[in-house]
Amino acid sequence: MDINIRELKTRKDLKTFIYLPEKIHVSDPNWVHPIYMDEWKYFNPEKNKAFSYSDTVLLLAFCGEKAVGRIMGIINSRYNEYRNEKTARFSYLETWEDEEVVRSLLSYVEDWARKKGMTKIIGPYGFSDQDPEGFLIEGFENRATIATYYNFEWMPHFVEKQGYEKDVDYFVYKLDVPKEFPEFYKRIYERIRRKGNFEIIEFRKRKELKPWVKPILHLMNECYTGSSIYGYAPLDEKEMEDLAKRYMPILDPRLVKIVKKDDEVVAFIIAVPDITEGIQKARGHLFPFGFLKILRAAKKTKQLDLLLGAIREKYRGRGLDVFMGVKTLLSAHEAGLETIDTHHELEENVKVRAEMVKMGGKLYKRFRVFQKQL
Repeated sequence: MDINIRELKTRKDLKTFIYLPEKIHVSDPNWVHPIYMDEWKYFNPEKNKAFSYSDTVLLLAFCGEKAVGRIMGIINSRYNEYRNEKTARFSYLETWEDEEVVRSLLSYVEDWARKKGMTKIIGPYGFSDQDPEGFLIEGFENRATIATYYNFEWMPHFVEKQGYEKDVDYFVYKLDVPKEFPEFYKRIYERIRRKGNFEIIEFRKRKELKPWVKPILHLMNECYTGSSIYGYAPLDEKEMEDLAKRYMPILDPRLVKIVKKDDEVVAFIIAVPDITEGIQKARGHLFPFGFLKILRAAKKTKQLDLLLGAIREKYRGRGLDVFMGVKTLLSAHEAGLETIDTHHELEENVKVRAEMVKMGGKLYKRFRVFQKQL
């Protein structure tokens, strides 16, 4: 039967769009449901500020009356103006194993982007790097984390057949939480501690952390913008507030570390216990009892997931990464965590990747963002 591509027009269409991946991945043990409450907010232009400075198109593919695929097209005007680019993005591509559906969805977004004057398309990539990015190309045997895609092994091959090539790769390492730190790290940690120029702030309760959320996000904005992080566009105050609301409920204050100098936040690291087993058991629904399953998973898990981190440029190379890292590992050990998922590291970030290997890390996932000239 012919594939019919339709733009979303009703709330019913959006519901189909949001819940379609659950049907596609129903028998896949490593796929993790999204938090559906967050999904409804994310795809609502009245609640997601990114829609106000982005052109978007949300699409469903139908075979007869059955929805068989979905995709979102994004043109982040703020990013394009900041980087002087004409780049579109595709994201949230989901289908059953059907190359024709993949081709039809991508072709529609490409034509839409060309009409908007774009000369390049990348994906999968959302509004910003705070959204899932890159198709999994290695490590299919491992469960997804809350911040990453999980796709079937055939999906990247279908995308390549439509003329897409590698743009960037992200590497994810798995580390053991060490019981003993290497002497090299002990020396760096002690040197920074003795000098006393920097103070590390630790937390036990969320209410202690709340006053620091905005300074953390302002520093992230400064560092990620200044470092030209791939795909990153500066966030405004409302977006930072929304990001804080999105992640605050899952944060374990013990696993957030801040470095302060002269009453100013100059570095931070944020990690969370892996809660994906709980999300799976809750099927992405917090209520009526899903949140209890997620809390139980957070207490039971042995894995720590790194989320975000940054160091102000003028303080880089002084060992602050080790300073925070040692404290984070001590807290992880205290919490009974045994392994660490490092989250995305750009392939070109060879220094950080070398540090991961030096600490005994093993590559266990790789993600790829594709690109195509329009």
